Amino acid sequence: MALHEGDPGALGEYRIVDRLGAGGMGVVYRARSRSGREVAVKVVHAQYAADPVFRARFRHEIAAVRKVSGAFTAPVVDADPEAELPWMATQYVPGRSLADHLRAHGPLTGAQLRNLALGLVEALRDIHRTGVVHRDLKPANVLMAEDGPRVIDFGISRATENQTLTETGHMMGTPPFMSPEQLSDARSVGPASDVFSLGSLVVFAATGRGPFDTDSPYLTAYRVMSEEPALDAVPPPLRTVVSRCLAKEPAARPGLDELSHAFTTALPDAAPGELPTVPHRRPDPQPTLPPAAASVPPASVPPASVPPVEAQAAPRPPRAADRRLRVPVAVAGVLAVALTAYLLGPFKGGGTVQGSASPSPSATRWAAYPAGWRPWHTTVYADAAQGVRKSRAPDMRGYGSGPHPTCVPGGASFYCAGQSALPVRVDAATGRTLWRAAARPAKTPLDRYGAQVLGVRDGVLLVRETIGNAAGDNETITVSALTADSGRRLWSRQVSNQWVATALVGGLVLVPDGVGVTARSPRDGAARWSVTLPSGYNCSYVLDGDRAFVDCLDYHTPTGAQRRLFALDPARGELRRLASAPSVVADHAGVLDGRLVFVERRSSDPNTEDNPFDRVVLIDPAGGRPRTVELARQQDGDVGLAQGVLCFVTSNGRLEAFSPLTGKPLWSTATTLEQPGRPTSDGHRSLFVVSASGRVAALDARAGTLLWESYPRAGRVNSMSGPLADPVPHRGALLVAAPDGTLVTLDPAHPERKPVSG
Repeated sequence: MALHEGDPGALGEYRIVDRLGAGGMGVVYRARSRSGREVAVKVVHAQYAADPVFRARFRHEIAAVRKVSGAFTAPVVDADPEAELPWMATQYVPGRSLADHLRAHGPLTGAQLRNLALGLVEALRDIHRTGVVHRDLKPANVLMAEDGPRVIDFGISRATENQTLTETGHMMGTPPFMSPEQLSDARSVGPASDVFSLGSLVVFAATGRGPFDTDSPYLTAYRVMSEEPALDAVPPPLRTVVSRCLAKEPAARPGLDELSHAFTTALPDAAPGELPTVPHRRPDPQPTLPPAAASVPPASVPPASVPPVEAQAAPRPPRAADRRLRVPVAVAGVLAVALTAYLLGPFKGGGTVQGSASPSPSATRWAAYPAGWRPWHTTVYADAAQGVRKSRAPDMRGYGSGPHPTCVPGGASFYCAGQSALPVRVDAATGRTLWRAAARPAKTPLDRYGAQVLGVRDGVLLVRETIGNAAGDNETITVSALTADSGRRLWSRQVSNQWVATALVGGLVLVPDGVGVTARSPRDGAARWSVTLPSGYNCSYVLDGDRAFVDCLDYHTPTGAQRRLFALDPARGELRRLASAPSVVADHAGVLDGRLVFVERRSSDPNTEDNPFDRVVLIDPAGGRPRTVELARQQDGDVGLAQGVLCFVTSNGRLEAFSPLTGKPLWSTATTLEQPGRPTSDGHRSLFVVSASGRVAALDARAGTLLWESYPRAGRVNSMSGPLADPVPHRGALLVAAPDGTLVTLDPAHPERKPVSG
């Protein structure tokens, strides 16, 4: 996962090289020590670092992980709980989470399931031996390493003798994998609670579904407390073991030594050459909402809320039967308090929402935004406080008309530019245009000017500018550097090869120069290195954290060698050709586990009409043969990779998701958006698509649940608007740049909030 603007370059002695993930409470990075040792560094979000109670919890997490040292946990390497942004470094475990593994490959069987179950028992034995209860054992907190599972994230663990940090009204955990006692009184949990979670997790690993899954977190929690688990899909020997783990009373659950023996018996080693057994699933009954539950205030379960992604491998099918449940009023009361806390975020004692930099609903799914922020709307032609204060909008007639601005975040601002739209700096909190840069030459007519923002680095905004001649049959392209704070021009360099892209890579701006590219310093334009690219090819860049690749295409090469891929070392300027490349009709979708993911069309002839995508090609930059995966169904539309899910967006607003590793369909969701653009991930759990009218649809990336759709925001809409700019998630908000030049930010937690004029 690529680093974001504002991510630290280093923490302690560890150099940050990649993002591993992010959540409501913090961010996890991959980092390297001076000796080259790789670690996972967890950093607390700023708004929680200022909370003394949360700091105490983080100190406790560090202490808990330091206590635990075993083959199936990730030991702590270093930590600084007193830093401005507290952090902790643990051993880096290369491997996907159990949730991601099941999503890509389906349920575990045979030796895989046996190794998981026994490895988790050993991990809990090591954890409990130190007097610690994990309290959040779930698929997202289990990493599938080559030599066995690793249990991570002790953020809500507790020493059995110390429950003082558990607050009234604040549910800690994930309902599908929580024990009944954890839902009813979190301060009373002991080691047996982890055994219950282990039982739920093993059922999920064996079947792809949890034993208490429903479409509602409320009903899931009710089933945990009051119903028997759904175990029909679990093979009989294993079913007996996990049913004991899932006993409602802690004392009725087996101890870890007994559980180890039981799993060994229920999950024997597979005989050599034995084919895996695939369990057949049947839908389990759907309980109706009982009268007591129906009396819970609607605010406790917001309509946009969905069960945690790791709790469900795919949307639940319709239930086969409908039976009414009788919920004791006391149970309904417990669930109302617990689920309200779970869905709405951290609570203080007394039931009031904890004060923070942003409304607490964002803590469950959406990132927090700065204090004082509110949604706003403006245009790229709004009056500016400095520089060129006034500018005019272009004529909105013809294909692709309108400025089609592109925007990038930089600190507390957005920087935007477009066709007939000069570069501007917009305050991310208020929407005010702080400055507008002048074109160069100064009297260039605006209808002959165009610009694309490349990025912000070291206080410098890099822009690719195009100026057409009076006859309209030629243009001059330059890369320009402007001071980010004022828009003052620092330097510019003419581009001599328009078929090679310009980009900001590894802290340097790559400027096409003759037969190759020259890397230049953003601050002064000084040349750092140059490389030669294949002549006659159209080359662009693929970025993946600190790695960069060059993708070069030529539609007219007689030999058929129409595409070449190169690995580029931005630090040294070294170019290495990869052994494999996809066909010229393949679209790049993203990067998965270090591999480049392309989607190829049915015919390799670029002139073929009606040519849908029908296969995925995964290319390992380290070498080896490329892997080709056939899609279960042919697809059209724009494509993108979000959270390990390959997503196609069609012109009628439907999104189709597939596993890039198996080609199997994962989910299909219809939206009401008209001709939306490609999907964009927020880097967490959600993806967005946007239409030319400025409407946005938000979906859960893993489950496909439609979370919300927004109102149109564009001032004018052209039915032939051309390509759409990707929405830009930044500091908890979402920026949408419409083709007509409208800029609008949304609150993803409350998209219905009306934006104010910037």
